Parts: sequence; C-alpha cells; structure tokens
Amino acid sequence: MGRVFQWWKREKRYVTLIKALLGALLPIVCCLTYCAVQGRSIGQVYLPASEWNDELFYYKQVEGIVSYGYPQGYFGFNESHAAKLSFAAWSPVLVFPWVIWGLVFGWNLMSPILCNIVLMTLSLFLFVWLVRPSWKQWGVMALLFSLYTPFVRYMLSGMPEVICFSMLILFYGLAVSYLNAEQNWKLALLLIMAGIMTLMRPYMLLFLLLPVYFWIRKSGWKGALGSALTLGVTLGIYAWIKQYLGAAYFTPLFFTDWVEAFAERGLFGGIRFTLGKLYYMGRDFMAYTLQGFRSGLAAGAFFCGYLIMLCILAYQSVHDFVLLKRWRRAGKKDSDGEYAGTQKKLILEAHMTFCFVGMLFALLLMYKLTEGSKHLLTFMAAGIFIVALMETKFYKKAVILGAAFVYLYSYRAVDPYDYQVPFAVPEREAQVEKWTDLFESEVVLTQEAPSFDNVVIWVFSDNVSGRSVITPWQLLYGLPKGTGISCCMPEYVLNNMGSLQSRYLCVASGGAVEAACIDAGYVKLGEDKDLVFFRTRE
Repeated sequence: MGRVFQWWKREKRYVTLIKALLGALLPIVCCLTYCAVQGRSIGQVYLPASEWNDELFYYKQVEGIVSYGYPQGYFGFNESHAAKLSFAAWSPVLVFPWVIWGLVFGWNLMSPILCNIVLMTLSLFLFVWLVRPSWKQWGVMALLFSLYTPFVRYMLSGMPEVICFSMLILFYGLAVSYLNAEQNWKLALLLIMAGIMTLMRPYMLLFLLLPVYFWIRKSGWKGALGSALTLGVTLGIYAWIKQYLGAAYFTPLFFTDWVEAFAERGLFGGIRFTLGKLYYMGRDFMAYTLQGFRSGLAAGAFFCGYLIMLCILAYQSVHDFVLLKRWRRAGKKDSDGEYAGTQKKLILEAHMTFCFVGMLFALLLMYKLTEGSKHLLTFMAAGIFIVALMETKFYKKAVILGAAFVYLYSYRAVDPYDYQVPFAVPEREAQVEKWTDLFESEVVLTQEAPSFDNVVIWVFSDNVSGRSVITPWQLLYGLPKGTGISCCMPEYVLNNMGSLQSRYLCVASGGAVEAACIDAGYVKLGEDKDLVFFRTRE
C-alpha cells in the first residue's frame, strides 16, 4: 500500500486525475452549452427531426441487432442485400459500441446520443490520463475541442462518426504512452485498436502503420513478419465483411478506376490516368475549398479546415526534423531528455501528416468529394490533440487553428442541414407516434429471417405535381424492431412494379409511384398528407 501511495505522490497522479476529470467534462459541457444557447436541452434532441437519412439506417440496424441478433429484414438499396445476414453497405463493426450500449441499457431514440457523449467523455479522460499533458497543453486541447463544433454536432446525432473520433483520440493517447514507456501490452492494444478501426472504415488502415512501425523498430525482422501477418489478417477480414456482410450501394462506395487503368493501359498509361484524375479532382477540391471559405458550404469548409491543419502538422514535422538534425550535429544524444522528447513528438507529427496526405489522395482518387468530405472530420478531430501537444511559446498554431474553426464552423456555419442539431417539433412527434401505432398494427414479421417478407421499401423520392419530393423517411423510425429497410429509387420501383420482392412499401403522398401502386393492386394500409404505406402481397 505504501508503494502505491509513493507512486501516486511521486508521479503527481492526483494532478493528472484532476486534468483528466476536467477533460472528461468537456463533451457534456459543450453539448449543454450548445443546447442552452438554442433554448433547449439534450433530452430534446430528436432523431426523426433530422435531415440526415443515414441515421435511420444506422439506428434501425442496431435496433435489429439488439433485439434479434441481426435485423429480420434486409437493409439495402434497390432491393440489394448482403450475401449473409441483413446489414447495409457499411461494415457492422462500425457500430459495435452502440450495440454494446443497447444490450446493456436498452435501445431508444436517445441511446446513440448518450452513447456518443459517454464515448467522447471516456476518450478525453483516458487521453489525458495516458499523456499527462502540462496545463498549457491541456488548455490548448480544451480550447480547440470547444471551438471544433463538429464534435457537438455529431455527438448530438445518430451518426457513428463519434465512434471513430473517440477511438482515434484514445489510439494516439496510447501511442504517446507507448513512446514514454515501451511496454508490449500497449503495442498489442495499439495493433488491436488499429485493426478494429480498419474494419470500421478501410482508410483507417493508415493508422495501423504506426504500431507496425513501433513493432518493426522494436523487434526487427520478427516485427516485420508479425506486422505483415497482422496487415494480411486485417485486410482479409475486411474483404470477407465487404463480400458477405455488405449490401451493394447505388454506386460503388469507392472507385478503383485508377487501379484498373494500370492493368488496361500499362504502367505509363496508368500513371498518366492517375495523374490526370488527381489534377481534375484536385481542381474541383480547391474550388469547393474556396467556396467553403467564402460561403460556409460544408464540404468546402471541411476541406479548408483540413488543409489548414495539414499545413500546421507538416510545418511542425519539418521544424522538429531540422531541429533534431541540428542537435545531432551539436553532439546531443538520444539519452538527452529534450532530444528524446522532440524525437517522440516528431514520430506522431510525421505519422499524422502522412495520414492526412494519404487520406487526401484517397479522397481525390477513390471517393465522391462531397460525400467523402465528412470522413476528413475524423482526421481533424484527432489532429487537434496532436497540435495541442506541440511545443509553443506564443500559441501561434493554436490561435491560427482556433480562428479557422470559429470562422468556418461557427461564423460561416449557417446551413441548418449540415450544422443544426435536430430538436423535437410537436407536429413531427405526433406524426411519428401516429405512424408507429399504424406500423405496429400492420407490419407482421415472419419467423423466417432474414426475409423480404420483413422489408419495407422506402422510395427515396417521387414526382408530385411536377416537382421532385423527398419521401419523409423520418417516419420510418416507427417501424417495428427488426424490420429491414430498402432505399429504392423511384425508377427502380416503377420499372419493377408487380415483381417487387419486399412485402411493404412507403412512398410520398400524391406522386407517380403512389398511382402506379394503386394500379398494380397493392393494398393501401395507411396514409397521411406526407406518406402512403402499401402492402405489395399477402
């Protein structure tokens, strides 16, 4: 007991505990402050009032997993479905913290929001506990965290971005701890965390390269063999998940035309194609960036913040590299505390810079720019904590980054679609309640699962009185637990009218698809001014 007390006192762990607890308060304080400014409370956040339709898929899939082990109906697009079970296009590994939360505490509309806040709270507490920052570093971290409003927007949402945020923040905290004391259990945990993150989203393979570097540096050829095996197993599992547990999306989730160009056009033809794509996509990227800077367009604003942080990381990496070279020539050794400390920071700064550059190339070559922009938020979220650890005298980097956050994500953040947290509206609450009762009485799940008998087609949009109308998919939160949802384009439904596999169908009221459903003899089970619900067969 005496040794434990001495360790606690010698390491000043009580000071670290205070910092960690204060850090843990940041997420809840930021969320409470945001809601208070809006005249609301966290309990009034209401997912069916959101305009982000991805949230519906994530929420209902987790609900099905918690209730049955997997959804009883297929999730997909234009009636696509996974080869095994019933998940949508994205890896189910992405939402495993929500599944655990649902199994322990139950699953309702507030569950993903509460889980998000708890995950961020834990990640900040553990980051500070592992890193033991100075008060100045803690202050920079707290300031940048508070100014980076995407933290609050995604915590108060049904999007799994916060799962990525929190895991990556904890990952870098553990990496700092490993560099301070190279213990095998930390390295093993880094490899496991990076492997899981890769299974969540493939571009996070970039972060797996950091523990791979640690392992090779520590164990030489044994580490190289172990790293190759780890990379192979991780990529193999991801390929299996994508092949068997993912439903085909409307378009490819990422594009590989630049890879195929090498096979079709040869080495030089592939290089020309890739460079050409980088040029044209880079030109569009910069156009979006300028638009985001001028008007606050979300995708461009994300690009702008990303480039600013990339420049800061790159500058600091070069600065520390040159500084180390100068010290080495002056005779400083690895045993020198200042030299060793700068060397450790350079490893993290250089790796984060590499990840930023790698993701930028991945975005330009493999993703749609606007849809891929939100993936950059995870990199910036983790980058904040690396910037906070940089040595600074006049806080120039923190001031530049903080000013950019205020301008881009507060002053220019005027589009409610991208930035406004959804709060409960009486009319929408009443409408969801009405449809929940109707769905519960009319939707009968069969015991054979997964099955199209347990699927509701959500017709994405329809032509109503000469204008395109988005179907109010928010009302589908009221579907019974386990029900699958297939998001279908109106053209698909109209071209396959009479041969649809799914048993139920929801469409915008008064549109062409509704008329076609009536002509096909589908049974109308319910309707209101916004939505019409059909059964396609017995």
